[in-house]
Amino acid sequence: MRPDDWQLTEDVDDFLARAGDFLRSRPDLHTMPLTVTEKLRTHGADAYGAQPTVFGRLERAGTVRATFHRLPSRGLSVTSLTPEHADTLAAHLAALGHSLPYVSADHSTATAFAEAWQRHTGAAPTLSKRIRLYRLGTLTPPEPLPEGRHRVAGKQDHKQVVCWCGEFVDTVGEVPTVDAGSWAGSRFADKHFTFWETPDGTPVSMAAVTSTLAGMVRVDPVYTPARLRGRGYAGAVTVEVSRAALTAGARDVVLFADPANLTSNALYQRIGYVPVTDFAVYDFSCAAPDVS
Repeated sequence: MRPDDWQLTEDVDDFLARAGDFLRSRPDLHTMPLTVTEKLRTHGADAYGAQPTVFGRLERAGTVRATFHRLPSRGLSVTSLTPEHADTLAAHLAALGHSLPYVSADHSTATAFAEAWQRHTGAAPTLSKRIRLYRLGTLTPPEPLPEGRHRVAGKQDHKQVVCWCGEFVDTVGEVPTVDAGSWAGSRFADKHFTFWETPDGTPVSMAAVTSTLAGMVRVDPVYTPARLRGRGYAGAVTVEVSRAALTAGARDVVLFADPANLTSNALYQRIGYVPVTDFAVYDFSCAAPDVS
């Protein structure tokens, strides 16, 4: 396979014109590139920063077989690849002088690319994160539901939403942090939030969803403050946002969970979510110099 089978562009519309059908063919597996491209399409090329986002597609005989994207100052996110395809991509990017802090993909693809990147650049990979993708099967509300009700968050709830998203980011160890000043540029700003609140109207948990893309909605994040956990609030609010997505016509409702968090994984499976695949992130040390 020739490295030039990988076609790169910084134009999201050009990328979607060639690779859109491929991404829409498996909206559950391709939830991340679908939401990234939609944000760039609707908010402009600088939605993720001043530097351009780089897209790539593997195309043979007019058929797109895989894609990748790289946001400014971030790592590489890749759809499923064979080890051979992973090697040609690593060789191509290394030859162009790219420096990668990490790669994110389904576990087998990420592992194959990490090994190939080390061969081509000498950058040593370290497995830093695993995350499990779930897709909703048959929605099964918990019984009994906790006391209270769900309520779609409004403008008056913005301060609470920002506060809890900041706490969520701190809890799971994400960077950058989220606060009122950074909210507009955060990954949460375009989400639609719902609270579970007690009978007296006090919010006790929240869940958010993306807009529908290619019939797919992603639930993200789900958060309950530590002092309020273990009471069924997270399950109740996740059921409500999932039900609303189905009612609105979504065919694929997906979410990610840390496989090491046995409590959340058990919860999602109880309410009807089925594991699809595990993703992995490999960090690279001593990355090759960027000479592009």
